[in-house]
Amino acid sequence: MKNADILVSGGGIAGPTLAYWLRKAGFRPVVVERAPGPRPGGQAVDLRGAGRTVIDRMGLLDQARQLAVDQRGLALVDRNGKRLAELPTEAFGGEGIVSDLEILRDDLAAVLHRATADDVEYLFDDTVTSLREDADGVDVAFEKAPPRRFDLVVGADGLHSTVRRLAFGPESEHVVPIGGYTAWFTARLDLDLDDWFLMYNAPGGRVAMARPGRAPGEVKAGLSFRSAPLAHDRRDRAAQQRLLTDRFAGAGWEVDRLLAAMAEADDFYFEHLGRVRLDRYTRGRTALIGDAACCPTPLTGLGTSLALVGAYLLAGELATAEGDFTTAFARFQGRMKPYAAKAQELPPGGMAGYAPNGRAMIALRAASMRWMTRRPLRTLMASQAAKASDVALPDYANVPSSQRS
Repeated sequence: MKNADILVSGGGIAGPTLAYWLRKAGFRPVVVERAPGPRPGGQAVDLRGAGRTVIDRMGLLDQARQLAVDQRGLALVDRNGKRLAELPTEAFGGEGIVSDLEILRDDLAAVLHRATADDVEYLFDDTVTSLREDADGVDVAFEKAPPRRFDLVVGADGLHSTVRRLAFGPESEHVVPIGGYTAWFTARLDLDLDDWFLMYNAPGGRVAMARPGRAPGEVKAGLSFRSAPLAHDRRDRAAQQRLLTDRFAGAGWEVDRLLAAMAEADDFYFEHLGRVRLDRYTRGRTALIGDAACCPTPLTGLGTSLALVGAYLLAGELATAEGDFTTAFARFQGRMKPYAAKAQELPPGGMAGYAPNGRAMIALRAASMRWMTRRPLRTLMASQAAKASDVALPDYANVPSSQRS
């Protein structure tokens, strides 16, 4: 088979999924991941629509269900903890704001790693430092491992993708901020969630969240706020936590307790909210999938679906084109781009709708959630939910390449 040696940068969700399908088709993928092993921590991610179909075709859906987080739905609360609005997981056929199948990100990553560990080479605690492409392949330099040559390179390495920067240009040309920041961490708190994902809007465009984890006494917490781009060091955890403390202190509800727990969390994550905008997901012998290609922001709930679907489509097109990457890349682009474009559309109101500034708009948000299951909002929300399934997933094992269009 042509172009069988493929480097995949990123060991989260998209990378191992791509490696699984590539190996199944007879390719020789190598996955490089900056972390020393599968990354621990992370919040619940949705398995919905076409993304759930990919997991099912991998034979991993039962494992995912066994690890699913028990959640009744999303509820908005006021500063005193009073429920203002509820949207159960059953709404919109289980494809609403909180889907009926959510799994912690590290649990899903572990499932994918176990499915590939026996026959895929992983290079942990390392990263790509340079790519030099010629007509026949790509010479790749690593931070720690010796240089190697690959036929193709795929970036599945997130919003701040190293592969995208090296092959497509600076991050500033491709990542568009939507006006906010978010932090997630695990809190050890005695907080009665009653199996609901609780969300609190405080004036000033601030959002505090708490949802059940899988372990007793484990709360998955989040803090988000509206802001123009800030100058901050992505690796300075202490400075990030000071920023959050300053922004949220005294905000009400359980926020002060969440801030106290934040300092003790070993999985603290802070990031600006931005969408990746690319006309094409391939350049030469390099392709991008997942957040590296088309990050939609967490507001859409479709990041995991885009990662799983992109990995499946890219591997499938490479397999049916028998390694002819120019043909495969073009077909992948044609299938993936329309799906990603719709998935990247923010929910109504965007960041302002998610994190309203004033009390009147906060009250309107709660009212809107109460009306979501009624017309006309029901129709609008149903169209949002349908985006997760709005892509054709060929059964590549049964579709000869000669019949592809």
